[in-house]
Amino acid sequence: MKALLDSLKPEDRDWDLATSIDPDRLPAHIAIIMDGNGRWARRRALPRVAGHRAGVGPVRSTVETCARLGIDCLTLFAFSVENWKRPKAEVEALWRLLRYYLKRELPELQRNGVRLQAIGRVEELPERVREELQEVIGRTAANRGLRVYLAINYGGRSEIADAVNAILEGARTEGRLASLRIDEDAISRHLYAPDCRDPDLLIRTSGEMRISNFLLWQIAYSEFYVTETLWPDFTRTDLLQAIVAYQQRDRRYGGLSQEPARESEAPDTVADEDLIAAAGVSIR
Repeated sequence: MKALLDSLKPEDRDWDLATSIDPDRLPAHIAIIMDGNGRWARRRALPRVAGHRAGVGPVRSTVETCARLGIDCLTLFAFSVENWKRPKAEVEALWRLLRYYLKRELPELQRNGVRLQAIGRVEELPERVREELQEVIGRTAANRGLRVYLAINYGGRSEIADAVNAILEGARTEGRLASLRIDEDAISRHLYAPDCRDPDLLIRTSGEMRISNFLLWQIAYSEFYVTETLWPDFTRTDLLQAIVAYQQRDRRYGGLSQEPARESEAPDTVADEDLIAAAGVSIR
């Protein structure tokens, strides 16, 4: 958090937003569905790839801001298992952009202490893309700052299926298949990034109200924040606004609010007695 404030001045437009954030209540893990590249390009009568190219800048800004805030994990939905259905030329352009990003951003990742990792069926990526991705992952492995997970060839259903299959294969190899019991902890341990806690905040750009098969297991209690901003227009301001909104939420995880009951609220015992009386049951 201090690193972000040190990079701003009181006259900067983000100063008030940044200083309104409680450093003790930052989301440890932010996940983002980066949506709207195609619409951004279409509104400007440009090819779709122009939107993808324009989306590289916000990735850099978001990674840098999260690193300065002291966020632990940032997961970016870059390419889904369903995206292979897109035109071949667009898919190939996406791989070129990824390689360009990896080459250009490596010095910045190192400077900010960012550790890059990938989740998804990475083994199915084109060989050259996979090799260059693994090279950057290896070169940033010793960094101890923000962990950035690129979700590439990723699908939430695929991840769960892969986790279950890994559990089954392990049990089969160890000869304990007959007695195997699969619980939530076992699945969590076999997800693509088991060491990263579940997202506290899930951001989706472009105003769409869909999860899009993203982190289905992990977002059970994530706070959702949807902005109409298209991804190529997403700025540090948008990210800080999302964090401010997150800190205004009351996270109950299925329990009750921690806020004290208002005086106008009737005690639960009175409500219970009223229900019993309405049912015609004597409690004497």
